[in-house]
Amino acid sequence: MNPSDPPLADTMRRIEDAFTEGEHLRAAPSADAIRAAEALLFAGGEPISAKALGEKLGPAVDVAAVLMKLKADYADRGVQLVETGAGWRFQSAPDLASLFTETREAPKRLPKAALETLAVIAYHQPVTRAEIEDIRGVSLSRGSMELLMEINWIKPRGRRRTPGRPLTFGTTDAFLGHFGLASLDALPGKDDLKALGLLDPRAAAQLDVPRPSEDAASDEEPLSEGDDAASFFVDHLDQDE
Repeated sequence: MNPSDPPLADTMRRIEDAFTEGEHLRAAPSADAIRAAEALLFAGGEPISAKALGEKLGPAVDVAAVLMKLKADYADRGVQLVETGAGWRFQSAPDLASLFTETREAPKRLPKAALETLAVIAYHQPVTRAEIEDIRGVSLSRGSMELLMEINWIKPRGRRRTPGRPLTFGTTDAFLGHFGLASLDALPGKDDLKALGLLDPRAAAQLDVPRPSEDAASDEEPLSEGDDAASFFVDHLDQDE
């Protein structure tokens, strides 16, 4: 990925690359394959990954071409096919959002401490509670972590191979979906943050915006069975460091 590319441009380029091979467009998928994929995406209720869709449609179906065809067919309609961190799904077109203002539940406004904690976890994952406190420069309240866990935007990822084996945390597919990100690669970089006015140009030269990874770190080990349950996290929040 070119670090200067904005998240949206990078996502669209990856989509376009997925549906072309060299200089030749892939063959158009069959009508039956398109109808089957359309039914699966509408009826599933949850995002479906390209891999899962391919398992349903069979090895002879070019899943990438099917998704591209559906995306193009629905581009100007009331619902659109979009890619999120959890897979592909249909959702209402952005310009029709006003139709749902009276029926949607107002989102809970996150406190500043929770937003800062979420930003640290998003950009520095995998990260431990002690590392979050060190980056923010203040003690981490139990409520901030519990709130982010409650709305399913963060989760325990593993344990650091250091004394005490502290928990490491990362973001979830629900976090990616809420912010319209296809993957962690689509998080705004330094240039994007400057363009959005969220980063002072004078401070940008001294600031390093890290690029997080969904892969396990070299000093991180996966959680044991049951350790990723919400109850385990709450019970051990004050004991994991």
